[in-house]
Amino acid sequence: MTGESTNERLGILGTGAIACGLARLAAQTTDVLVWARSETSADAAREDGIRITTDLSDFADRTFLVEAVVEDMEAKAAMFGRLDLDERAILATTTSSLSIEALAAASGRAARFAGLHVFNPVEKMPLVELVFPEAATADTRDRCEALCELLGKTAVEVPDTPGFVVNRLLFPLLFNAVQLMQEYDLKPETVDACMKLGAGHPMGPLKLLDLVGLDVSASIGEQIGAEVPARVHELIAAGRLGKKSGAGFYEYDVRQS
Repeated sequence: MTGESTNERLGILGTGAIACGLARLAAQTTDVLVWARSETSADAAREDGIRITTDLSDFADRTFLVEAVVEDMEAKAAMFGRLDLDERAILATTTSSLSIEALAAASGRAARFAGLHVFNPVEKMPLVELVFPEAATADTRDRCEALCELLGKTAVEVPDTPGFVVNRLLFPLLFNAVQLMQEYDLKPETVDACMKLGAGHPMGPLKLLDLVGLDVSASIGEQIGAEVPARVHELIAAGRLGKKSGAGFYEYDVRQS
């Protein structure tokens, strides 16, 4: 690991669970600045003790920028268009399902672009799926791997395919659990208990869908070509997006989230 790689000035775009989790973790070892879309979201993120700004011009000195805004190609591309970065700065995305090659092209800096797919909760999950566009330089690859090491993560390079490796394999299983639950009129607790106790999963599939967010889960399913169960769409339409909204397959006390 080079000296430069251990002293990146990290910028994070977004204040969702992934962005704030990454910021909290990174702040233990490096300089971190987080962008919030509004003062309201900035105030919520400041409760974590994170340094926040709503002004994108404050990121001009960042050497490594991680985009973690909504999982939508147009929204991410629009965000890239608003950035003014140093030519050597790396721009990474935490997308869990979108094409890295397409996002790299939209960024206008494919040589210094990467997919940095971290998992929720960020502080606990050890894996980072690293995905590089064809144009990525050796320096980009080295610095991405070094940052992951600095964060205490295990980086695994994976192909630029919808859902990468984990979500490509995981979400068909999660959606199948929803279908099974409906087919036999099972309770979410029953399905989750079976997979926790019988398959050694730390969290059951229905609880995991709630943690990811049902809207995000549906988007991932569509990207990887998996059939999204009708029940998931019904819950989304009812505003039950999972833990972040206070209700999904389960009920949650958002004040304790």
